[in-house]
Amino acid sequence: GDGGGTEFSSQGSSEGIADINPEDIESVSVLTGAAAAALYGSDAANGAIVITTKSGKDGKTSVTFTSNLETMSPFILPKFQNKYGTSEGYKSWGSLLNETNYMGYDPAQDYFQRGGIATETVSISTGTEKNQTYLSGSAVNSVGIIPNNKYNRYNLTFRNTTSFFDEKVKLDLGASYIRQDDVNMTNQGVYMNPLTSAYLFPRGNDWNDIRMYERYNISRKIDEQYWPSGAATYVMQNPYWSNYRNLRGNQKDRYIINAGLTYVVTDWLNLSSRFRMDNASNDYTEKLYASTNTLLTEGSPNGYYGITRLLDKQMYGDFLVNINKELMTNLSLNFNGGVSFSDLRSDSFTNKGPIAYGLEIADGVTEPMGVPNVFNVFQLSDSQTLREQEGWHERTNSIFASAELGYKSTYYLTLTGRSDWPSQLAGPKSTNKSFLYPSVGGSVLLSEIFSLPKEISYMKLRGSWASVGLPFKRFLANPTYKWDASNKVWVTETNYPLYNLKPERTDSWEVGFTTRFLKGFNFDMTYYYANTYNQTFNPQLSVSSGYSKIYIQTGSVRNQGIETALGYKNTWNKFSWSSNYTLSINRNKILDLGDNAINPITGESITIDRLDVGGLGQAHFILKKNGGLGDLYSLSDLDRDSNGNIYVDNNGDIHSDKINKAEDYIKLGSVFPKANMGWKNDFAYGNFNFGFLVSARFGGVVFSRTQAAMDYYGVSGASADARDNDGVVINGGDLVSADKWYSTIGNGDAVAQFYTYSATNIRLQEASIGYNLPRSWLGNIADATISVVGRNLLMIYAKAPFDPEAVASTGNYYQGIDYFMSPNTRNIGASIRIKF
Repeated sequence: GDGGGTEFSSQGSSEGIADINPEDIESVSVLTGAAAAALYGSDAANGAIVITTKSGKDGKTSVTFTSNLETMSPFILPKFQNKYGTSEGYKSWGSLLNETNYMGYDPAQDYFQRGGIATETVSISTGTEKNQTYLSGSAVNSVGIIPNNKYNRYNLTFRNTTSFFDEKVKLDLGASYIRQDDVNMTNQGVYMNPLTSAYLFPRGNDWNDIRMYERYNISRKIDEQYWPSGAATYVMQNPYWSNYRNLRGNQKDRYIINAGLTYVVTDWLNLSSRFRMDNASNDYTEKLYASTNTLLTEGSPNGYYGITRLLDKQMYGDFLVNINKELMTNLSLNFNGGVSFSDLRSDSFTNKGPIAYGLEIADGVTEPMGVPNVFNVFQLSDSQTLREQEGWHERTNSIFASAELGYKSTYYLTLTGRSDWPSQLAGPKSTNKSFLYPSVGGSVLLSEIFSLPKEISYMKLRGSWASVGLPFKRFLANPTYKWDASNKVWVTETNYPLYNLKPERTDSWEVGFTTRFLKGFNFDMTYYYANTYNQTFNPQLSVSSGYSKIYIQTGSVRNQGIETALGYKNTWNKFSWSSNYTLSINRNKILDLGDNAINPITGESITIDRLDVGGLGQAHFILKKNGGLGDLYSLSDLDRDSNGNIYVDNNGDIHSDKINKAEDYIKLGSVFPKANMGWKNDFAYGNFNFGFLVSARFGGVVFSRTQAAMDYYGVSGASADARDNDGVVINGGDLVSADKWYSTIGNGDAVAQFYTYSATNIRLQEASIGYNLPRSWLGNIADATISVVGRNLLMIYAKAPFDPEAVASTGNYYQGIDYFMSPNTRNIGASIRIKF
């Protein structure tokens, strides 16, 4: 999920795809380019992952039971020190600890716990030639590596397929129910994130003293937080108090119903229709107990309570005509065409605020005192309660068609077209109501045309072009209003409405080559070139006429790259080996940011040469012509002399300052990789099987403000090493004390270039070993497999102080940034699968 992607929020979340029970998946296929866009519209502009769930099988009834147990531990943690003790201001710049005052605190050993995941699934498959049924139930119960982090999910799935009218009609019905609840899904950020105080805890203090995180207050007759260390910079609390007394939880109920009906008119023509309804209700609650830091409870010593109910409703339906026919000798047609609709709704209501605590309000009236730690809306302060209601409704109607002509089973031509009527363009003043995206593709089987060497059994060349419409932000084509809670009035939203809203578009070209050779090898290579334009963004211009911001549509971004795959598969008697190697390379470039763009208010031509889209502290993503979308810059630097050396004053101090001119900002690099690689191998011998996956990322940078904070507070291994070496050498020979150096570069927002690291990493991502038990061992009544699986087993190479593949947000403008982010985990598990 992308929760916790901001500087202060630390609440994580899960995505909808995580609700699927893996045991219910029959197959997964990936559609790219024109095929995905033609079938699934703008949501699939960058491709689509199509998941096919299991159905019942005709024949005998089978029952499958699967049980999996995994343990989790932190994979990559920062390097801590526990040699130097406590100093002023919560820091650890004190004297060297010895055996009498050495507390030996290490977050890896003393705070993080071993997590665990238990997954149980039972499925039943039964059916006859005309009727098949599949039914499954599963439970996932897990505890995280951070205390009191829990996640539970329960799935029930039903699917029935029936054929009737001499098998000319097929009815496919399915239903799923998912119940999910979680507690304290911490991601990253500082507010209520226990990792801030767990990482920065003064090394000379006694960790065992704060394990009992609350003490009884006789006067208030409640337990209160015990945290003698103070809040310091990051509103720090006792980490166990954050775990057990700052409770943020989700409870989600999701219902999915789908139906499909297919009518076989002839052996070459069928008609089909599908419908899917996916509704989810989610309650998010926040319970902050009395004595939580008052900055978090908005000043209340009695606590804080909030509840948000989110309702998501999705409906999809389509009608399809499918033709697969030999038109004449050597000429075939495969046609799919139809209409569809997609309807999405989201509504949320929030009621949150501090528990009443006798706050004096207007005319000397004092609110009644609420009861500490009683969490319901009747307890909330009348004057400070925030009530919010938000929602949106989108609908898209579509018509689409795809036709493939084949000649002599050798030459193929594919044409697709789709037109969408999205509700975002449905405003009464909108000038564009729909958009069309076409594609054309062709392929030829060279192995059917030319007489190739016998070592080459198959060779195919393909190419395609597509122009795809992309989604854009809602509420841009019409004036909108928001509720001003302070003044109890509706006010006009500050976006200038775009009546001439155009679809963002991506034009893409692709050329590919596939071959099979030497009785076991296969090779595939694809080159792609994609240009995205008409992008919608806020150019940050000064605006009059009562609006605070406007959006414009301009810009052009190019992505081009190569994707390759090399595979080998063979069997020698009882031994088999399958190997697959993949390599992908992408280059991103901004061709045009805003040359001769038009101000929609004034009609004047404007030029935008750079755009600051934000970031963290003094590390910002800045878009420039000829730059890339993931380019990260530092907005500050250390004071330097005329020779570029770091300036050290007479007191041995160094100083940092913001860079005044944007053109002087220091480029740190791109957070996007230059290449990704994977190498998967699977071996089998008799009843044994073994496999492993090595993955690698090459290029790109990451920024760790966590490391900066640890250096500043003196708890990092680097700060201890510098003290052991009597300081830090700079300018090729000047020695600066460790305290002064790290207190400067790690202070505040941090000087980002000192905390930017290569994101290149190579890891043993997964390994497994399994054994298929002989059926005779189970009385010939069942098949059974036992296996052991590990993930993130070994980091072979990495320079960053955290896992570069860990992300707190999937958005472009927060990737590669670490701010007390929960570490990735190393998982080791065992499973058993029994099929009766």
